[in-house]
Amino acid sequence: MDKYCKISKKCGGCAYQGIPYEEQLRKKETQVRKLLSDICPVRPIMGMEEPYHYRNKVHAAFARKHDGKVISGVYEEGTHRIVPVESCLIEDEKADAIIGTVRSLVNPFRIRIYNEDSGYGLLRHVMVRRGFQSGQILVVLVLASPILPAKNNFVKALRKEHPEITSIVLNVNAKRTSMVLGERNIVLYGKGYIEDTLCGKTFRISPQSFYQVNPVQTEKLYGKAVELAGLTGKERVIDAYCGIGTIGLIASGRAKEVIGVELNRDAVKDAIYNARINGIKNAKFYAGDAGEFMTVMAAEGEKADVLFMDPPRAGSGEAFLSSAVKLGPEKIIYISCNPETLARDLRYLKKKKYEVKEAWPVDCFAWTNHVESIVLLSKLKSNKLKHIDVELEMDELDLTAAEKKATYQEIKDYVMEHSGLKVSSLYIAQVKGKCGIIERENYNKAKSEDAKQSQCPAEKEAAIREALKFYGMI
Repeated sequence: MDKYCKISKKCGGCAYQGIPYEEQLRKKETQVRKLLSDICPVRPIMGMEEPYHYRNKVHAAFARKHDGKVISGVYEEGTHRIVPVESCLIEDEKADAIIGTVRSLVNPFRIRIYNEDSGYGLLRHVMVRRGFQSGQILVVLVLASPILPAKNNFVKALRKEHPEITSIVLNVNAKRTSMVLGERNIVLYGKGYIEDTLCGKTFRISPQSFYQVNPVQTEKLYGKAVELAGLTGKERVIDAYCGIGTIGLIASGRAKEVIGVELNRDAVKDAIYNARINGIKNAKFYAGDAGEFMTVMAAEGEKADVLFMDPPRAGSGEAFLSSAVKLGPEKIIYISCNPETLARDLRYLKKKKYEVKEAWPVDCFAWTNHVESIVLLSKLKSNKLKHIDVELEMDELDLTAAEKKATYQEIKDYVMEHSGLKVSSLYIAQVKGKCGIIERENYNKAKSEDAKQSQCPAEKEAAIREALKFYGMI
């Protein structure tokens, strides 16, 4: 029997709460099939055997109520009020317990809770990351100041309750912003990071590192991706959006050469470190824009046999897809967390002499409406072409301006992931208007001439602007 969360309606994080898990899988598979119906065959979705407590990254916001009680949890849907969370059905249970202990230590150590309205206080958030294979645990205390009173005693008290903690980091976020993490990390205990094993390879996970939140399903996801690539040991592989090097390093044992490209320099440092600790010598990682990198390779006459691409929810833009086509890999393995942008990008690649072979949905986010997919594409041989080639640019496709950059849902997801705030389409439209982005009339106009619209709060406007900057819209 499926478990039920009492606060799901307030939290809003689990859109499929109350729906039997098997039905969730059917809904997600149907969604992918519908979007890709005219593009390629869709295989049965790969579900979880135990769809609970799978998140290896847990984040909690802190606040103090008027009666002095300290609470921690998630923001109520559509507001910035915190819904207290003692335990969560999709979060790691040990992480929830550690956050509870931090909450209990606040008053004895006289730690002031940060107040978003006044900007005063110290403790803002707590983030816990756990390696499911290694058992290592990283605790990140997000403070408005680099000074934690009695920090040594606080660390001792926390580790007394949870001796399995392997590292504690103080992250400084002094900005009046909705972003969770700041840029500065101070190690209070341990190495400042943890390591975990995925598909037989070891990876370093730092506070800001991107690492899939569901390691059990990620093994299936990456395993299938490498399987579809059909590597024989002779191929040159490009790992675009490589992050800390996960996919490329997992594939390295079956390839001749792996080249990873990532815009985030800190992630590239982790990728180089991860290659070293795994004894992998046929993988190199570069910091830079993957599209520009492949364009230069193509201009210099370089080739690649296989391209792995795992873009953010916005998918890949025209520049990246065009550069991928110029490089001309025999196979493209597209890993996507957004079926809508996946369908858009696949249609573009079909116009550019790539055959979309098949898609495999993977449920990495049980109880939510999100789904991952893996798609195999193969370059068409010239003797198989039975159509007239027509050069099409992205703006010739049936896309709206928002779809070319980021949809409203993608902006909402980005804001939630990076700031914990839930924002409405109306608020996004208001901020777009301020930034000079033309919007459709129905988003901004009230149904009645006399109707009054609520205005986007400052902290949500700042978070939306961050998302617009990320997607290159401003």
